[in-house]
Amino acid sequence: MKEFKHFINGEYMGSNSGKQFENRCPVDNSLIGMVHEAGREEVDAAVQAARQALKGPWGKLTQAQRTELLNKVADRINERFEEFLDAECKDTGKPRSIASHIDIPRGAANFKAFAETVANHPTEGFRMDTPDGKGALNVGHRTPKGVIAVISPWNLPLLLMTWKVGPALACGNTVVVKPSEETPATTTLLGEVMNECGVPPGVFNVVHGLGPDSAGEFLTAHKDVDAITFTGETRTGEIIMKAAAVGLRNISLECGGKNPGIVFADCDIEKAVEGTMRSAFVNCGQVCLGTERVYVERPIYDKFLARMKEEVAKLKLGRPEDKEANFGPLVSLEHRAKVKYYYDLAVEEGATVEIGGGIPDMGAELNDGAWIEPTIWTGLSDDARVIREEIFGPCCHIRPFDTEEEVIELANDTEYGLAAAIWTENSARAVRVGEQIEAGLVWVNSWFLRDLRTAFGGAKSSGIGREGGVHGLEFYTELKNICIKL
Repeated sequence: MKEFKHFINGEYMGSNSGKQFENRCPVDNSLIGMVHEAGREEVDAAVQAARQALKGPWGKLTQAQRTELLNKVADRINERFEEFLDAECKDTGKPRSIASHIDIPRGAANFKAFAETVANHPTEGFRMDTPDGKGALNVGHRTPKGVIAVISPWNLPLLLMTWKVGPALACGNTVVVKPSEETPATTTLLGEVMNECGVPPGVFNVVHGLGPDSAGEFLTAHKDVDAITFTGETRTGEIIMKAAAVGLRNISLECGGKNPGIVFADCDIEKAVEGTMRSAFVNCGQVCLGTERVYVERPIYDKFLARMKEEVAKLKLGRPEDKEANFGPLVSLEHRAKVKYYYDLAVEEGATVEIGGGIPDMGAELNDGAWIEPTIWTGLSDDARVIREEIFGPCCHIRPFDTEEEVIELANDTEYGLAAAIWTENSARAVRVGEQIEAGLVWVNSWFLRDLRTAFGGAKSSGIGREGGVHGLEFYTELKNICIKL
């Protein structure tokens, strides 16, 4: 049985309080190991280690030296690929075929991609006139923001953690990471890699725990944390935003979504079905960018619905190591209870269950796991709770529409504004509709196609701030102006 300890100032250590909690595999609910829960003492030690590292060797490295170290980290993750893959699959239950294609390689690549972005992005310079005719020169200069608190989620644990840690370190900051209590393994393992690659102690720190009255609250409220970046549900984001108000600390919040998919009659229907299947059911629907509301133009509605049901019926549930499996369990029994609540609510609200809707019989060895059926509904009203509230499971509701104006209004009729997907072969329509969707990301004839140089973030209750490419520099650095009188 494994033991997941905090990683503070380059060393693994337990909690002085002795408090621990279980880490269970969602495939069969077997016990993976025990996780140490950080108290105020451990969180403070991690923050102070990060603060000290800013003044030590890390703060004195050149950009080229930091880039070299981060490239080593990426290479070392890939060298230990199987270890990271095994840890991720045990924590999440997702198929190895998916995690080996997305989670681990993209998690490693984040270090190289963001180090390159920082190294190649210029600042600004302006020459200005002065009354004496000699002028002045204004030069932009970026400095690290300081100690960054990283609160990372459980759905893509390594990928979404390094998405934040990569640019933070590339900009010269230090970090204290609080991974989800559901998925502590790969973040803990990354500490070993940091040491192996020669990253100075205190640059990368990890504290484990829960949210309220635990590591999450203690970290976000710590006065020596300079900025907080968070991915998770909107309610938690609001709590973090309140904590960050003390000291006027900067935040980047990527929160919930109830994302629409819009399928026009002039689409390539096979592309639209394949893309919508991925957006609704990949990672068991546990993707913040996933599609839970699908709107299909009436002339192709029946055909599209029939094709979606055919494809859902082909999904193969199984253990991560099953090479034929492309659908795993939810992350935990607790989360399954939440998703199943919405499955039952959909029926109460009048939905027609086109396929799925329950808990599958996985056999004696797996029935204790967090399995649930991929599900499609039709027939719900636009004000149904299942249509308006984020479920974060493998499900979607499919509804017909008649006009472009109608579907734009339907897509925007939500408190969220994270992402949307539009399927049409009419480029003018794609641009016209895309510009009117109230969301941070809009895909046309694709989904989850991410260029790391582009802005990432949500509108409305889906978040605040943008990360990715040069936009991350605005969050992870302070831009100062140096005015030189000539």
